[in-house]
Amino acid sequence: MNELENEIIRIPLLALRGLSVFPGMLLTFDVERQASIGALDMASKSDQLIFLATQKDLTADMPEEDDIYHVGTVCRIRQQLRQPKGNVCRVMVEGLYRAEALTIDTDPKGYIADAARLYDKEERVSEAKMEALIRNCMSLFEEYLRLNPEVVTEQILNVLANPEPAFVSDYISQHVHFNIDDKQRLLECLYPSRRLALLAKLLTTELNIMNLEKELSEATQEQLNQNQREYYLREEMKIIQAELGEDGLTDDIGEYRERINALPADDEIKEKLLKELSRLQKQPFGSSEAAVLRGYLDSCLELPWGKYTEETKDIAKARKMLDEDHFGLEKVKERVLQYLSVRQLAPDVKGGLLCLVGPPGTGKTSIAMSIARATNRKLVRVSLGGVHDEAEIRGHRKTYIGSMPGRIMNGIIQAKSCNPLMVLDEIDKLGSDYKGDPGAALLEALDPEQNSTFRDNFLEIPFDLSSVFFVTTANSLDTIPRALLDRMEIIELSSYTDEEKLQIAKHHLLPKQRKKHGLKANQLRISDEAIKEMIRSYTRESGVRLLEREIAAACRKAAGGIAEEKFKSLSLKEGKLESVLGPAKYKPDQIRVTDEVGLVRGLAYTSVGGEVLDVEVAVVEGTGKLILTGNLGDVMKESAQAAVTYIRSRARKLGIDPDFYKDKDIHIHFPEGAIPKDGPSAGITVTIALISALTGTPVRSDVAMTGEITLRGRVLPIGGLREKTMAALRAGVKTVIIPADNESDFEEIDQTVRAKLNFVPTDHVDKVLDVALRTDLENSICCTTEVPSQTERCAVRQ
Repeated sequence: MNELENEIIRIPLLALRGLSVFPGMLLTFDVERQASIGALDMASKSDQLIFLATQKDLTADMPEEDDIYHVGTVCRIRQQLRQPKGNVCRVMVEGLYRAEALTIDTDPKGYIADAARLYDKEERVSEAKMEALIRNCMSLFEEYLRLNPEVVTEQILNVLANPEPAFVSDYISQHVHFNIDDKQRLLECLYPSRRLALLAKLLTTELNIMNLEKELSEATQEQLNQNQREYYLREEMKIIQAELGEDGLTDDIGEYRERINALPADDEIKEKLLKELSRLQKQPFGSSEAAVLRGYLDSCLELPWGKYTEETKDIAKARKMLDEDHFGLEKVKERVLQYLSVRQLAPDVKGGLLCLVGPPGTGKTSIAMSIARATNRKLVRVSLGGVHDEAEIRGHRKTYIGSMPGRIMNGIIQAKSCNPLMVLDEIDKLGSDYKGDPGAALLEALDPEQNSTFRDNFLEIPFDLSSVFFVTTANSLDTIPRALLDRMEIIELSSYTDEEKLQIAKHHLLPKQRKKHGLKANQLRISDEAIKEMIRSYTRESGVRLLEREIAAACRKAAGGIAEEKFKSLSLKEGKLESVLGPAKYKPDQIRVTDEVGLVRGLAYTSVGGEVLDVEVAVVEGTGKLILTGNLGDVMKESAQAAVTYIRSRARKLGIDPDFYKDKDIHIHFPEGAIPKDGPSAGITVTIALISALTGTPVRSDVAMTGEITLRGRVLPIGGLREKTMAALRAGVKTVIIPADNESDFEEIDQTVRAKLNFVPTDHVDKVLDVALRTDLENSICCTTEVPSQTERCAVRQ
């Protein structure tokens, strides 16, 4: 083939992958593909000319005509080097001029193209502008050479030796690492000034990228140098510590640092822990401060950062668990199921705060533990009885010897979960002294608006307690601080009725004690009547603790007899408990046979449930003294004084000598004087007893009453009605006088109690005088008969 300038020539074509060659430039590359080697062979057998064009898709092994750029460079083969092994040839070519392939024959034995030469086009550009473009490109190329250590900086001299626009643009384009598309644009541009402008733009972009790469590289290198420096220093420290016998310290420091960095906690917390770790690292061997810091870091890292247990979503399953564990307690169960229902509809709802209040033995602590099982939360129990130091709740400052986290954070560590159920037992028995008020310390922990950033004095970092479900228990609300009480949802657990105790004993206590003592069901049988007798004659409580002890005693008796082979089984029936449990400890309350003057049955609410409380009044000749005995509190004394004043104001209408307070001494006594008594609910009882004693009218023995009295005789509402009415039923009372405002509490009274008692609501003492007093007989004591007809006309509730 001949080198022609104006005609179309047929010339071998070699498709380049990822390379471009410009006119006047040398390029060395390897050839492996069969079609490319065939094109080289054809060029070698002819005039050493070959057309080099770049293929668009680098992955195509046999590119088609559309896969190859049609503008390329006609080159002369300067050198070929065949490898001794393999089908690889190294080629050096020199670019001659630009050309365009009009057609391409993609013969697998060697590509051939019909190519036409392309000349630079003339343009009207001043020499000054052209010179400016050349200088700009050369300046940018010089900066490129400075930033790129792989390129020899002497190449700028080659550009200076031939400052022609075409040569400058082609030389720089060949030696700068542009992408294939950009190089193709430079190759296809036939206007020298435009080519220089495009080259300057591409060089500027490339320099910006290289500057960014340099900054990133320098930052990375600086970090590597710092890490390397720290590594060498640590290695030296290891050697020194090994000589001093402290070689384990460095490993611990590294382990602490890894654990801190891996914590799913805020940066503030990590920064605090790393600061304490840095202090530990500077401590000398054997330092007491080092031991404190280690304990501090261990406590912080033991906290369950980001660990939660998945709550139960099956409400029916949760209800079944609660019913399996406890009989009754419907209010608590319903509240827990409501919480789970809300969590299903609003998963972001945080933990709750319940306060279970009731007499001892009613299942407050055990139902709290059952709630944990039903909700699938980890259980933590914190006993607050007798705690009188604020540090027990919030922890000690770590500057003190033996300091440790408070009970709440210790509970979180013990649970290994951020959303446990935490039972704060006996919260009403918190104390306070010069060491602080633990009740006040609980305010932050139990307040849902504050406990998301609870800070323990020992840990000194915020911890989120908002997902904790707090359940507190108490026997009375009187001793709980008002601010603390305001934060809790109160659920009252009242005393069990005898029927409820029977069911609890049959389904829970008896199976539990049988299992505990290794007995089978057929080895110990206790009839329902025997359990009822056990409840009446061997226990006197609002809960079932004493009942469980009596059942345990029966189990021990059965186990002993079976072990000694005295019998194979034991069956307990009513009337046969004395041989197993001993004599009865309590005699059932018997109603008095006679109606007596000045003796009235009141109803009281104590820590163990309801009780019948007799009030005795004696009127004797004297000088107007009022004597109150029976270990009474101030409120009860004031209630008695109010009753006396009311009677004085109504003396004539009641048929009482108006001057009785001058020449009569009145003695009001409450039996069982060793037991402290207080409260206003005995006001109506004292009033009726005084009227009976002053008028000589007997009081019905089958009537009991409760209510606060005012100076005008109004009867005000009281608390504990459910427990009081249960005590009245046990004592054989038939009629109970209650305040009219307590009618709304009837739904809480057990159905059995409501069915067996007549309730007489009243708002004034005058309205129940004929109910409480025997007005059918004058100045006589007689046997109790049925309640007068007026009782039936009162608002009786059953």
